[in-house]
Amino acid sequence: MMCTGVIKTMTAESAERAALGAGAIVMDTIAIDDGRPPYAKIKRIRQLRPDMILLAGGTDGGDIGHVVETAELITSADPKPRLGAYYKLPCVFAGNKDARAHIEKTFDGRFALRIVDNLRPALEVENIDQARDAIHELFMEHVMSHAPGYGKLMKWTPVPIMPTPAGEGMMFQTIARSYNANVIGVGLGGATTNVYSIFEGKFVRTVSANLGMSYSIGNVLKQSGLKNIMRWIPFKIGEGEIRYRLYNKMIRPTTIPETIEDLMIEHAVARQALQLGFRHHKFLACPLRGGLEIKDMARMFEQAIAETYIDMLKINWVVGTGGLLSHAPRRTQSAMILTDGFQPEGITQLAQDSVFMMPHLGVLSTVHPKASMEVFEKDCLVKLGTLIGLKGEVKEEDMGKEAARIVLTLPNGSAMDEMLTIGSIKLIPLDTGSKAQVEIKPTSKFDVGEGNGHTVKATIEGGVAGIILDARGRPIYIPEREEDRMKLLVNWFTTLKLYPKIP
Repeated sequence: MMCTGVIKTMTAESAERAALGAGAIVMDTIAIDDGRPPYAKIKRIRQLRPDMILLAGGTDGGDIGHVVETAELITSADPKPRLGAYYKLPCVFAGNKDARAHIEKTFDGRFALRIVDNLRPALEVENIDQARDAIHELFMEHVMSHAPGYGKLMKWTPVPIMPTPAGEGMMFQTIARSYNANVIGVGLGGATTNVYSIFEGKFVRTVSANLGMSYSIGNVLKQSGLKNIMRWIPFKIGEGEIRYRLYNKMIRPTTIPETIEDLMIEHAVARQALQLGFRHHKFLACPLRGGLEIKDMARMFEQAIAETYIDMLKINWVVGTGGLLSHAPRRTQSAMILTDGFQPEGITQLAQDSVFMMPHLGVLSTVHPKASMEVFEKDCLVKLGTLIGLKGEVKEEDMGKEAARIVLTLPNGSAMDEMLTIGSIKLIPLDTGSKAQVEIKPTSKFDVGEGNGHTVKATIEGGVAGIILDARGRPIYIPEREEDRMKLLVNWFTTLKLYPKIP
């Protein structure tokens, strides 16, 4: 899809959120103030040849000139549909309601125009549901209907067919409702990385196009940089060798790692794909910009620094699905990929989809939510364990100093008193279904939910991995010197028994 708006950080951003929420891959977002001259925008629209366009802009009752100007750019570009000469390119208009007649006149029947309510009727209000639903309907009607066998498939099912990101999103929302929890989820695929968040009732879905583990693995290398991938590899290997291995994976996407080295490299790329996808997600999961909400100086300062409304200390669950996570040789590997990718803070339950069933259960949840959760919990969900992650910045001179004391009271009544040092990670076995009482006493440098240095008591649940104690800092501190870095990685991987051997 291609999105348009008037102001890049307001209506254009809301349009992008609506498109991503419908499971679209946003190829570009055009705004009046994006710095490109009109001819460059026209050229870009022609080059993209999107499956669909979302036209937004303006608040209800406001100026219509900029919205009509954008429509004229689209008409001048005259993007050609990819699916046949008799096919009209779908265009959803979700802007200023006063501009509807002008948009219809400008397009003059050249596009399959769908008009919905303004997604930004006022600066302080965002209403993306209608736009998102229209995008989904048009996608199924105009794009998926051209897929081979789609007509036959339509006759087999009485319920609407969903794209994979939509199905995954439905299931993550069902999890959040069932557990009454704040959830971050990820679908780590071969071509895209889909990130989902349900935080205090707000649902956001983003599709990071061209960030995947097979077809798009080369793009992860390009966007993250080779240095960021190599920082997760605990053995010496040349830069050219890593490139060759990743490019081989890209041109042979259905192959699986043959050696421990290949597996470690693939897991290093997965960590970076999650980090890149989550960074994109947080940019869109942010407070509305442009609203007049400032009440005092303190509130003004909060608004100025707010990158996202997602508070990792308040996230209860991190759940992963997708081939690489579902089929990892050891469950601890999935747990650490999720931990290193999202870097949860405080007390967080880690889980994964064991057989890549979540998209299908998401569709089932629209018919029978209770049944979908029962199947999910009994045949799909694997509780990896609980992560206790200490929030705080770590520097080289801090390594080895005390970070926190952890007192665990196990189900059999025995107690464990662990001293956690800065830069370390520990694994305490605790089976799935077993619960323990934990008392976390961080030093003044760290926070686990109640502020720096404040003790937290909680009941935590085990899993196939167990209880992971993480004092590596946030963001995770990894030394620059190669010898120090590899020594620390070997220590972490050995402690967690991630791999049968370290090369």
